[in-house]
Amino acid sequence: MDFLKPARSGGRRFGRAAAMMLVALSLGACSSFDFFSKKDDMPPDEPADRLYNEGLFQLNAKKNAREAAKKFEEVDRQHPYSEWARKSLIMSAYAYYEQGAYDECVTAAKRYITLHPGSPDAAYAQYLIGASYFDQIPDITRDQDRTDKALAALDEVSRKYPTSEYASSAKQKIEVARDQLAGKEMQIGRYYLDKKDYTGAINRFKVVVTRYQTTRHVEEALLRLTESYMSLGIVEEAQTAAAVLGHNFPDSGWYKRAYTLVKNGGGEISENKGSWISRAFKKVGLG
Repeated sequence: MDFLKPARSGGRRFGRAAAMMLVALSLGACSSFDFFSKKDDMPPDEPADRLYNEGLFQLNAKKNAREAAKKFEEVDRQHPYSEWARKSLIMSAYAYYEQGAYDECVTAAKRYITLHPGSPDAAYAQYLIGASYFDQIPDITRDQDRTDKALAALDEVSRKYPTSEYASSAKQKIEVARDQLAGKEMQIGRYYLDKKDYTGAINRFKVVVTRYQTTRHVEEALLRLTESYMSLGIVEEAQTAAAVLGHNFPDSGWYKRAYTLVKNGGGEISENKGSWISRAFKKVGLG
């Protein structure tokens, strides 16, 4: 009977192996069932036009820009590379702009320009970038990085899309941004002037005269140059600054102060045509 023991032992091993195979097969069947079950449970994609119109509804009727942006982004997620996705991308940028989510607006608008550079809406996307930075322009006591970015983005609209309907608005915003940057230079220049750092002051006022002379700050900048040069004893340059100020802005209160300053210093109001001040104004036809 001993010869049966190995057979019984082998049978038990076979039985355990068979049982394990059955468990494995049953688990595999469950796993396959779960896979197909989950796949069947996934909601089908919504039609792109329905999602897009829902976004418009949220934006126009509900005045809910955040929910509108979500709907537009869902179009891009469910229907990438479609015409609806292209339209939804620019609309999501606009929706973000409306809710004041400027970083998200800039990201969406830049993506639109990258994907659709030749689209008629590329000009609007570029304008939204500039407008987003423009709306964040801080007062002149703070860093003007956003102002610089606004100026660059809006200049892109004016330069690349001069005939677009956004070019005129972009130019208006450009003038405001330039005035802001000039104001920042004036603030720093006055600080140096108060500290009697006349060279530092002149360098700041020079920026206003050469880069931002179409802004409202240029008249004061010319007076401050007159003041700084007189303080340094560089009378000829002071006289030129006053003369250019008087020639271009004869009724300015700043000119009256510059005139008095030069006269009290024993100088005359005369222009040195070789001065950088004179050349700067002739360059843009103001002199």
